[in-house]
Amino acid sequence: MLSPWITIALPAAVLYLAFFLWWGGRGKPLSAAEIEHFFAAFDRLALTERDREMLPEIRELLKDDDGREFVMHNLVRYRPKALYPPGSPYGDSAVEADRRYGRTIIGPLLRYGNLPIFVARRKGVFVEPAGADVWHMVAMVRYRSHRDFLRFALAITIKGTIVHKWAAIEKTHVFPLQPVISLFAVRLLVALAVVAGAALLVLLLQP
Repeated sequence: MLSPWITIALPAAVLYLAFFLWWGGRGKPLSAAEIEHFFAAFDRLALTERDREMLPEIRELLKDDDGREFVMHNLVRYRPKALYPPGSPYGDSAVEADRRYGRTIIGPLLRYGNLPIFVARRKGVFVEPAGADVWHMVAMVRYRSHRDFLRFALAITIKGTIVHKWAAIEKTHVFPLQPVISLFAVRLLVALAVVAGAALLVLLLQP
């Protein structure tokens, strides 16, 4: 008869391996053919003028693709009132529009190994140069790769989810980050959680 440690450790190891493969972060760079495939898919969609203005910026983002994970830093300023297309059933609260957007993107984010790792509201003023933009929210989203960023962007565009984002946002500044020092070690945290859970199960199952 196998010991409780073996019967629990093996499934725990498989569970962590499945997470590790899903989390990824060390893939191959996008090929030129893949990039053109994504842009052809965007071209087939009925994009808003604002979405089409972003396409050259996305191409610029992809120039230095190395296939590895990165963090996108988002600065957001809300509109005084949400600006939905005429006939929209939604209210005029920009904050609610942004929350609506946030709720609808969680599924597509997780599907492609992406995750919001930091979201915060502005709290007061400290050092602020004259004429600096006023931001209401800061969000940092980890993307498994530029490939998965494109998959996510295409998915929410097809679903029409992005309408909530532009209804809420008056101005935004978005740029990628390459972490140098980070205490948010997801792989290690999940490994510790799996080990702790397995150890607890062993203790509970002991006679």
